[in-house]
Amino acid sequence: MNQYNKTILPNGIRVLSENIPYVNSFSLGFWFNVGSRDEDPANNGITHFIEHMLFKGTKKRTALKIATEIESCGGYLNAFTSKEHTCYYGRGLANHIEKTFDVLSDMIQNPSLKSIEIKKEASVIIDELNDVQDNPEELIFEKFEEMIFAGNSLSYPIIGTAENILLFSQFDFFNYMKEKYGFNKIIIAASGAVDHKDLVRLTDKYFNRDLGVSPSRRRYFNNPTYNSKVEFIEKEIQQVHAVIGKPSYGFKNEKRINTALLTQILGEGSSSRLFQSVRERNGIAYQINSFLNSFYDTSAFGVYLSTNEKMVDRALSIIYREFKKLRSVKVSEKELDKAKEALKGNILLSLESTSNRMIRMAQSEFYYNRIVPTEEIIKKIDGVTREQIIDIANELLDEKTMFKIIIKSKDVLLKSAA
Repeated sequence: MNQYNKTILPNGIRVLSENIPYVNSFSLGFWFNVGSRDEDPANNGITHFIEHMLFKGTKKRTALKIATEIESCGGYLNAFTSKEHTCYYGRGLANHIEKTFDVLSDMIQNPSLKSIEIKKEASVIIDELNDVQDNPEELIFEKFEEMIFAGNSLSYPIIGTAENILLFSQFDFFNYMKEKYGFNKIIIAASGAVDHKDLVRLTDKYFNRDLGVSPSRRRYFNNPTYNSKVEFIEKEIQQVHAVIGKPSYGFKNEKRINTALLTQILGEGSSSRLFQSVRERNGIAYQINSFLNSFYDTSAFGVYLSTNEKMVDRALSIIYREFKKLRSVKVSEKELDKAKEALKGNILLSLESTSNRMIRMAQSEFYYNRIVPTEEIIKKIDGVTREQIIDIANELLDEKTMFKIIIKSKDVLLKSAA
């Protein structure tokens, strides 16, 4: 059984921990319940930009000092921004956890956000944006979510737009942090060689600024009734890249586990139906997989493939044929059991990493207001039936109700895409 600890401090900060007695290191994350879906068109990209800027110095530490203090102890710092969360995290040896805590809390509470650094970092982020534009494998998923979540802030790209990136000012950053980075939005999570009482003590010691309370203004997504829609993007590329999919069930919905198992059967791994039918038996696509990218209230579900222009129509027709099979014929107990074992294996193998365990704790707290035991998730996976799989297949696997986005070169003509 997992041994989790949780403390909610009087200021609203939640402290989560899991002690793992057989490791000598820790993973420590400072999480904020704010991401690109909390933005609007005028400030899209600001959450991600702030993530970059917090490494550029504080009132008492330069950017070099931030890096040096941690790396000289054998650890490292990093961060990421998603559509729903921002996480600043560090890893290190157990005896250096206070130093890591000190540096991270200083970055969050006392960023300098100097105008000259903002200008320099804007150029870096524009380069990052251009990298996405140049990479069809990344760009297609960004455009797919922009399409299926149109009208909701989930459609906004995490990096933002070039226009916004070049216009953000120190004033914009301080205002946004004042509004969004309140105590009630913070989770401090740690896994590994950690002591819960010590984490609470460190939180009391180093969070010495009043960050206030942030209002909850997140606009949730209601799955609409929709018809098939196709969008083409022309790029100077050799392959055709395609995504076919739709919104599905998010973390708060019990049907998400059924959807995850359907995703596993359909296109996760080399024994999946799509990999076997499209790549192994027909040899017409190097990349073919299903995906389920989940948020609190919805998910992006679908299939991605890349192939050459002569084979894309045939590949799409095979995918539609596999959709029809899953809608019309129940999966066997053997195939369902294989999918369950694969899904459980992915979960359990990920727990070999203290960083993954830390991330899992924080996300569980954000999505469920508790740390869901692994055993509970395993039990739910084991409880899914063949009837539930065919039901979810009939809900999701009708290509006539799916969005399709294709990245292709200018001269490629596609028949079955529409």
